[in-house]
Parts: sequence; C-alpha cells; structure tokens
Amino acid sequence: MNKEFIQALDDLEKEKGIPKEKLLEAVEKALVSAYRGRNKSPDENVRAEIDPETGEIEIHHRKYVVEEVTDPNAEVALEEMLQYDPDYVIGDVVDYNMPLDSLGRIAAQTAKQVVVQTVREIERGMVYDEFIGRQGELVNGTIQRVSNETVFVNLGRTEGIMSPGEQVRGERYTVNSRLKFYIMDVRKSQKGPQVFLSRSHPGLVKRLFELEVPEVQDGIVEIESLAREAGSRTKMAVSASDESVDPVGACVGNRGIRVQAVVDELFGEKIDIIAWSDVTEDNISSALSPAKAEKIVLEADEKTATAIVPDYQLSLAIGKEGQNVRLAAKLCGVKIDIKSHSAYFGDPQPILTGVLDEEGYLNPADFIDYVPANKRSDANEDAEDVVAEATEADVSPEIVNEALVPEADESETDEYSQDEYLSGVHADGKTSGTEISDADAVSANEEIGTKNEE
Repeated sequence: MNKEFIQALDDLEKEKGIPKEKLLEAVEKALVSAYRGRNKSPDENVRAEIDPETGEIEIHHRKYVVEEVTDPNAEVALEEMLQYDPDYVIGDVVDYNMPLDSLGRIAAQTAKQVVVQTVREIERGMVYDEFIGRQGELVNGTIQRVSNETVFVNLGRTEGIMSPGEQVRGERYTVNSRLKFYIMDVRKSQKGPQVFLSRSHPGLVKRLFELEVPEVQDGIVEIESLAREAGSRTKMAVSASDESVDPVGACVGNRGIRVQAVVDELFGEKIDIIAWSDVTEDNISSALSPAKAEKIVLEADEKTATAIVPDYQLSLAIGKEGQNVRLAAKLCGVKIDIKSHSAYFGDPQPILTGVLDEEGYLNPADFIDYVPANKRSDANEDAEDVVAEATEADVSPEIVNEALVPEADESETDEYSQDEYLSGVHADGKTSGTEISDADAVSANEEIGTKNEE
C-alpha cells in the first residue's frame, strides 16, 4: 500500500460519496479475509491496519502460547518462545507482523473482490438511507424503460419502480420523459434498494401544492383533507392559521396560476378547492360543489348525513357515476346520501327556486338546468348558445332575459302568457336594444298562440 492507493480512495470518496474511513475498513477486512484463506487461520486471530496518511499496511497474526501445539495457525509452543524470552508462560499472546507477500496472488484477487463487493454494499446502504428518509416526498425522475406495464424510472443514484396499480389511466409514459413521482415505499433487496413510486397516490397532489404554494409549505395554509380519483378529479379542503389569509385564494393563486401548475403536472386532472370548517354540515355542503345543497341533515353518530338538493341538481350533486358525492364523502369522512327536494319534503319544488338573483333577474348559467326542455319554446332551445356565450362574456342578466323571453304580441290574449309558458321566468326590468332575431321572437309567440288556442 502507498500514497497512490490513498489518493485512489480519496477520489472514490468524492465520486461515490462513501467516507474514506469506511473504505479503509473494507480494505482491512478484505486483507484479513485473504490472509485467513491462505493460511487457514481463525478470523479472530488476524487483524490488518492501514495508515490513512501513508497507506502503509500491517497484518498481525496472533497466536497463543501452549504446552503442546495442536493448531499451528493459532498456537505456538512454550518451548519455542522461551528461546526468545524466558519470561513467556502458558496463555501468553504472541503478535506476529506478517509480510504482504504472505497473501499470495490468489489471495490478493480475493481481497480485491471483497473490496469491490463491500464498496457496492456501502453504496447501496447509502442510497437506501437517503431514500428511506424521503418516503412520502416528491422526486423528479426520467422514465428509463417500460416492461410488462411496469415503468422503470431513473432517479440518478438508483432506479425507481412504478407498478401498473400506481399509474394513472390516461397518462402516457414515454421513454426519456421527465415527471414528478411520489415515493411510496423503499425496501432492501439482494439487488440493492428498491424505490416504489406512484402517480396516483393522493399524496402527490398534496406535495405538488406544497411545491407551488409558499403558504402551504410554510404551514400558514394547511391541507386538512384530500380525496382523489386519479386522472379525473380531486377535492381538497384547506384552512389558514392566519385569519388575514384566504386559504382557497392562496392555493388558486393570481388568475389561477398556482392551481393551474398542479393541473398541468397532472395532465388536466380537475381540482376542487374548498375552505375547511369545524362544522361538518358546512364541509359537506361545500364538498358537494358545484351542486348547492338546500339542507344537510347529520345523523347522531356524525358518520352519516343526508344532503337535500334542488330537483334539477340531483344528478349534478351525485356526479358522473357517483363521483361527486363519492369524493365529497371521502373528503369529509362521512357517508352522504343525496335526496332531491321533492323526494325529501314530499312536494314538488318550484322550477325557478334559486334561479333569480336579488334583483329578480335570472342567472344565465343556471337557466338551462332550471327550465325543463318541454317548457322551452323553440326560441329558448336555440337560446342555449346565447346562455353559454352570455355567461362567458359576463353579460348582465337582464340582457339575457330579453334574449330568452321575447316580448309577446300585445294583441295576444292573457290566457296563456309568456310568464306562464316559461314557468315563471322573470322578464321584468328588461333593457332596450337587446339583439334577438325576429325569427326567434316570432317562433316563441307562435308557439304561445298555439298553446292559447288549445
């Protein structure tokens, strides 16, 4: 051993991040193993020492002084030792300093293999220690290969594994694409540490918001609950420790820039953010958004609740294939039963309950949902586009009213008025100058006339 060897260990420490002391310890163990293999000496009788500065090595072979030798590799005769020192007695220990050439060529090769294996094990152990401490965190990775629907991800110092069950339906995992992953579990194996990743875990959404929202990272805004159906929709409830901070606004960001960054990383997955409340009923009502619950009835065990919604919003509250109510139940930790107004109270609900604002104008965004198709004239059916465009353009409700409810001919009888025909749609307070085609107005009035004649 020499200084060149020590320099090589220093370079290995910088490259692999393995402490030099551990490398020296590995080499010493390898030398002991090589010497013992050649000289058939018990392991506990041999030790090696390497000077960390000069690289000088010493191999010490310890033997015990006995009356009669039965194992030459571990014992030495008292008679022999008395020739060197008359003070030796039975039971004394003699420490021999053995030359390096006593290792032999084969033993040296064995030492080299032990060093390589030990270095590999140390490196694996360091990788395991690094990732076991990051369990439940985000990690950036590059997709390396896809085999039998299992995705293998290059994490730099090791390889991550994403099983089919942790993938998101609809996401495409192409080689060399770079994504963020959630570290689910880290396990030791014969091939080294195995890092199991996920793209479908709810924790991925939480960590992404911590990354994008400083208030969440600092603990000012806390994610109280989160329910996710990966690839489709996530509902998240947040609260703030500082009353001056709007938790929902902080997560959404200016013009939605923060939440949009999370949505982009999740390839368009929809995210609903609500304000958390200490009142369970309020949480359930908010969680059912975009549906608006009229009443929440919480059972005594506080594990079951009934949400009463307007008849026209029953399907909206339940959601496609029950997704909306299912996510709301997960978010609040309460089993939710959805019932319509008429089913719960036993009487029909007025079609326009809640559709008019405080000034008596209809809400263009809700008009189509509130008025059944068999109550609309041809003009109103054509006006669905008007409603959509008006909503996007933020047109005032009275303008939309004018477009949806054309003026009736003054000569028409009051037997079947437009207000009756449209089931009470409020048309007062209309402004002039509203653009509506004559054809639409005539169509509506002709249908009203037909109804009156009948």
